[in-house]
Parts: sequence; C-alpha cells; structure tokens
Amino acid sequence: MSHTRRLAFIAGALYLLTVVTSIPALALKDPVLADPATAATGATALQWAATLEMVLALACIGTAVALFPVVRRVDEATALGFVGSRTLEAAIIVMGVLAMLSVTVAGPAAQALVGMHDWAFLLGPGTLPAVNALLLAPLLLRAGLVPRIIPILGLIGAPLLLGAAVGILFGVIDQVSAAGFLSAVLIAAWEIALGFWLLLKGFNTDAVERLYAPARTVELVDAH
Repeated sequence: MSHTRRLAFIAGALYLLTVVTSIPALALKDPVLADPATAATGATALQWAATLEMVLALACIGTAVALFPVVRRVDEATALGFVGSRTLEAAIIVMGVLAMLSVTVAGPAAQALVGMHDWAFLLGPGTLPAVNALLLAPLLLRAGLVPRIIPILGLIGAPLLLGAAVGILFGVIDQVSAAGFLSAVLIAAWEIALGFWLLLKGFNTDAVERLYAPARTVELVDAH
C-alpha cells in the first residue's frame, strides 16, 4: 500500500467513524437533555454519549491530519484552513461534552448547561461541517482526487447548512425543520460518500501523480 493510499484509507475510516459515533451519541443524550430533571438517573447514558463524542472529536482532527499532506499540494493555505476548521469543530464538541457531563451534578443550573450544550452543538457540528466542506471540496474537485459528484454534494450542502444554522441562530427556523433536515442530509451524504470512497478506492492515481510530479522532478534535478 502506497503512502497516499494509506492516508486515504485512514481518512476514509475516520470519516466513517465520525458518523458511527455521532448518531448513537445523539440517541443516548437527547432523551436525558430534553428533561434535565432526569439527568441523575440518565448519567450512564450521558457518560456513554460523552465517550462517543470524545472519539468523534479526535476523529474530526484525524481526518484533517490524514488529508493534509495530499491536499496541501493543491493549495496549502486552504488545506491549513481545513485543518484549523476541523480542529475548532473538535474543540467545540469537547466544550459541549463538558457541559453535558456537568448536567448530572448541576442541580438548578442544569437547564443553563443544557442550553450551553445546545449552542455548542449548533456552532460546532451544526455549522462547521459546512465550513469544512467549503474548504476541502474545492481542493478535491480542483485536483480531481475523487469523483466530481462527491465534492459537488459538499458544495451544494454547505451553503444550505450555513443558511439553516444562521436561521436557527436568529430564531427564523426551528432546529428541527425541513430546511435543517435537508441541509444536514446533504452534508452527511458528502461526508459518508467521501469516507467510503477514500476507504475503498483511495485517491485518483493520475491526480496523485500530477500533484507529486513537480516535487519528484525537483528531487531528480537535485540528485544530479
């Protein structure tokens, strides 16, 4: 397995890990956070959700770290922006985890902590995946590293998710709405499709060769 194939495999596996951790975490924590009075009895569910979300946060950073050595050859500044955005998303997820775990011991302040968690969810997983897509998808599309339909999905879903997040932030639309659902589905489809493609197929070989060819030419010249 070549170095770039290994990086693609790792990135794909981590993208899929973000999906398989986020969905059960949401299912575990939502019933408890909907009624903070039950937080003491639902502590175990919150602890499992917190564990899954910590794995999710690490996987978020891992996807960017794995992809960076390849996509920086397309545009290093944008690739660094993607790493920064993904890291910020992970940090906000961890902030939400801390607020969520504190609900079990907060007593009268539990509702405020639930509010903090909800805002962290909106600004982190509810918004930053759109920023990630706007940074990463053009790099993949420009270099032809994956089939065009995959980054195009991200570029369609990203403005919809940003619009929905702004609408929720200002109370124009509900967090549970058709617009929010559609935007989330498109971004999820982009990340799942990218994850599976990178895991099973890897980067387009011709695209990788084009990206690495200039560096190899310089190495050959220096050797002589």
